[in-house]
Amino acid sequence: MDNVMKTNFSLLFYLKKQKNYQAGAAPIYLRITVDGKRSEVTTGRSCDPSAWNVISGRCNGKKEEIKSFNAYLDNLQNKVFEAHRQLTEKDDTITAERLRDHFQGKVEKQRTLIDVFKDHNSKMEALVGQEFFKGTAERYRTSLKHTVNFLKWKYNIDDIDIRKSTTISLPSVIFIFVLFVNAPTILL
Repeated sequence: MDNVMKTNFSLLFYLKKQKNYQAGAAPIYLRITVDGKRSEVTTGRSCDPSAWNVISGRCNGKKEEIKSFNAYLDNLQNKVFEAHRQLTEKDDTITAERLRDHFQGKVEKQRTLIDVFKDHNSKMEALVGQEFFKGTAERYRTSLKHTVNFLKWKYNIDDIDIRKSTTISLPSVIFIFVLFVNAPTILL
């Protein structure tokens, strides 16, 4: 059985008329919905409401410029589907915002436990003598070493992405880590 979590996912192109809309072309937006949560992005194009087909989410017409216009929307739709496929393949948690960002090329920086720990420690060390004692910073450096050793010993990994849903449950990691640090002979 796959570990991949199924998501309800849909796309909708629609015209977004401003509250004070009088006449003329209205901007076309793309709405991405994942499990009932929405994210919207402008397509950078607009269409006259009289030429817009609400059901198909495309402009009506047979002219070449209309066909080209609708092909542009089809291309955007395909990019979103491709982004969904890529996130699914990476076993990444799929949200409307993450899908929108991935489709727009905004790469999400990986946040790992060790990186967060190192970032915390460097900020803390900058405050030694002002807000923290030198011994406190040393204890955090030691905790980082224990964390690195623990991840290697227990899971045979160097680091863990803290945003991803994984098969490693956080409460069990914390419990075993506390045993690892305080009573390593129990675990061996």
